[in-house]
Amino acid sequence: MAQSSGTFNRDQTITKSDTVNYDGSTYAANAETKVIPADAIYVGGAGVVVAIFEDGSSGAYTSIAGQILPLKTIRVNSTNTTASLMRALYQV
Repeated sequence: MAQSSGTFNRDQTITKSDTVNYDGSTYAANAETKVIPADAIYVGGAGVVVAIFEDGSSGAYTSIAGQILPLKTIRVNSTNTTASLMRALYQV
């Protein structure tokens, strides 16, 4: 897996959801195919980001506008997320 060097060559808009991952799938710990996590999250509008990791665990991060969170995530929950204009960043 690529290490986050701060250079990304793919991105996609994050739609906050409590069930649907960036790729449109839903989380299942025993799924045969795993979701490819984003390498980071760009936060355009300040607030809290509730990030979901590959294992289904979550963390809440307070972010400022323009911040890049170097987190390998599969989803941003809509519940308790107040940040806006987020992008999933990838190193492909």
